Amino acid sequence: MQIMREQLNSEAVEGMTRRRLLAVCSAAGLGQTLLPGALMALAEQAPAAADAAPAKITAAMIDNAAAIAGITIAEDQKAMMLDGLNSLREGVVEIRKLAMPNSVAPAFVFDPVPGSMVLDTVKKPMKISPAPKASFDASATESLAFLSVRELAELMRTKKVASIELTKMYLGRLKRLDPMLHCVITLTEERALKQAAAMDAEIAAGKYRGPLHGIPWGGKDLLAVKGYPTTWGAAGFEQQSFDEDAEVVKRLDAAGAVLIAKLAMGALAQGDLWFGARCRNPWNPKQGSSGSSAGSASATAAGCVGFAIGTETLGSISSPSTRCGCTGLRPTFGLVPRTGAMALSWTMDKIGPICRAVEDCAIVLSAIYGPDGHDLAVKPAAMNWDAAFDWKKLRVGYIKSAFEAPAMQEIKAPTMGGDAEMEAYRRRVARVEGQRSRAAYDLKYATAALDAIRNKMGVTLTEVEMPKFPFGSITAVLQAEGAAAFDDLTRSRRDKLLTGQNAGDWPNTFRVARFYSAVDYVQAMRARTVAIAAMDGLFKTVDVIVTPSQGVQLTATNLTGQPAVIVPNGIRGDDAPASPDPGDGALQNSGGPGTPVSITFLGGLYSDARLAAFARAYQEATGFHKLHPRLG
Repeated sequence: MQIMREQLNSEAVEGMTRRRLLAVCSAAGLGQTLLPGALMALAEQAPAAADAAPAKITAAMIDNAAAIAGITIAEDQKAMMLDGLNSLREGVVEIRKLAMPNSVAPAFVFDPVPGSMVLDTVKKPMKISPAPKASFDASATESLAFLSVRELAELMRTKKVASIELTKMYLGRLKRLDPMLHCVITLTEERALKQAAAMDAEIAAGKYRGPLHGIPWGGKDLLAVKGYPTTWGAAGFEQQSFDEDAEVVKRLDAAGAVLIAKLAMGALAQGDLWFGARCRNPWNPKQGSSGSSAGSASATAAGCVGFAIGTETLGSISSPSTRCGCTGLRPTFGLVPRTGAMALSWTMDKIGPICRAVEDCAIVLSAIYGPDGHDLAVKPAAMNWDAAFDWKKLRVGYIKSAFEAPAMQEIKAPTMGGDAEMEAYRRRVARVEGQRSRAAYDLKYATAALDAIRNKMGVTLTEVEMPKFPFGSITAVLQAEGAAAFDDLTRSRRDKLLTGQNAGDWPNTFRVARFYSAVDYVQAMRARTVAIAAMDGLFKTVDVIVTPSQGVQLTATNLTGQPAVIVPNGIRGDDAPASPDPGDGALQNSGGPGTPVSITFLGGLYSDARLAAFARAYQEATGFHKLHPRLG
C-alpha cells in the first residue's frame, strides 16, 4: 500500500479536468462533507520553508481530515484520492499566487429579490419636511452640536450658520472628547476646512446643493479616502492607503457634505476594539460603544458630527445605534454601492447612515444609494423619500413572541460534590437570573413602544411570527467569506497582530472557517434561497414589523436583505439592573441605569423610504431621539 501511495504521489498530474477532480472526491463519498476544506487546512500546517513547495497531501492527512469531517475512508479509497487531492492542492496554490486584494469580489452576485417581485425604478425628487424652527445660541456654536441634519440644513440654507463655523465646532468637540470616547482614528481636518470654505463660497454665490450642503460628517474607517490612511481599525494596517475615494465618499462630496473624520471601527469590522483603544459609549464611558460601527454611533451620539456612515453585516449598525442611543438605517442589501469599502462578506455587507433622527437617515440615504457600475449587487431600485408619505395606510405587525417574558433557563443543582461545584452552580444561576432580570426590565420599554403605536399613532397591530427556520446555521457563510477576504492575513500569520485574540475574534474564526467546505457553503446558500422565500411570504402579510432590536430577526433580515430602522426608545431608569460586568471597558459592560434602549422597524425589500416614514412618525410621537448624553 505504501508503494502504491508513493507511486501515485510521483505521477505527474497536469491538466486535470474539473469533472475528474470531482470524481476523485465523490468516489469516496465526499460530495457533501467538509473534508476537502479540512484537508487543505491541514496540509497548510505542514512545516515547510517560506519559499518551499507546499507539502504533499498524505494518507495520514486524509485520516485527520476525515476525523474532523466525521466520516471513515477505506485504505484503498485513500490511495485512489491522493492524485486528485494533490492536484487540487496545486490549483489552490496557483490561485494564492494571484495575491488578490480585498477589493476583488467573487464572480457571483447575491440577489435577495424573489422572482415574483417587481422593483420600483422610477426616481422622483426628494421631498423633505417643512423648514423647522431650530433654536440655538448664536454666541455659543456648541449649542448646534445636537441639532438634526434637517435643522442644520435650514440654518445653512438661510445663511444663519456657516459650514466653516460648524466644521470647526465639530472638530473641536472631537479633539476634546476623543480622549474619553476613542471614537476617532484619523481627523481629516485639512480636507474638511477646504471643503467647508468652498461650500460657504457656493452659498454666498447662490448655489445650494441640498440639505447636506456644508454639513460635517464622519465615516467608518473602512471607507477609502484619498490622502488619508484607511486602517480598517486593525493593527498591521495603520499605514494602509488608497488612491481613490470610496463611492459613498464621492457621493457625499457631491451633495456638499464635509468629511471631518475617519471614525473608529472594531478591527476588520468586529466589535468596538480597534488597534488604538476600545471606542466608548457617551452615555456611560466605562462601556464600549458596541460595534463594529463603533465610532460612527459614538461620535453621533456625543454631538461630534452632524451624521455618520456605518456598515452592517450582522448587527454593526443596529448594535452601536442601540448602545449609544442613535437612529440607524440599515438599507436593503443592494441599495448602496460598496465600492471602495472594505469587504467582509460580499453577500451580506451593507452601508448605511447613523444619525440623530430618521429623516436625517433618509436624507443621507437619498444621496448615497443607486448603481455605480462597479458594485454589481446594487439594483436600479428607487428610494424616493417623501416626508409627507401617508404612513397610516401601511399594514403594521409585531413579532408577538419577541415581546413576551423570557423563559427561565433550568439549571440542575449538583446532587453531590464539594464547595467548588456548588459555588460554580450558584454563579451559573446568578448569571441566568441576571440575564432574565435585565431582559424582563428592557421588555417594558419594548411593550411601551407597542402602546405608543396603538394609542398615540392610532395603528392597529397584527400579530406575526418569524418563519421557523435555522437562520443561525447559515451565518457560517459570513465566516467563510470573511476568511476568504482575509486569506493572506491568516496564511501569513499576520493575524497575530490584531488586538482581539480570543476564541470569538476574527483570527480564530477565520482559521475555523477554513474547515468549512465549498459544498457546505453552497448548501448554506441554497438554504438562504429557502429563507428568502419564507421572509418574502412574511412581508406579503404586513408592510412594517415592530420588534426588539435583538433576537432572531437580526440574523434573518441580514441574511435575506430586508431594511431596518433602529430608533432610540428611552433611557433606563435608576431601578434598572446593573451591568453584568461594570469593569472599565469590560466586554460584558452593557446596560444599567442611565443607558439607552431601542426599538426596530423592519420592512420588505426596497421599501426603505416608506419604512423610514413610519419610523419617523414614531419618533415624532415619542421624542426619544431628542435626548442626548450630558458631556463637557
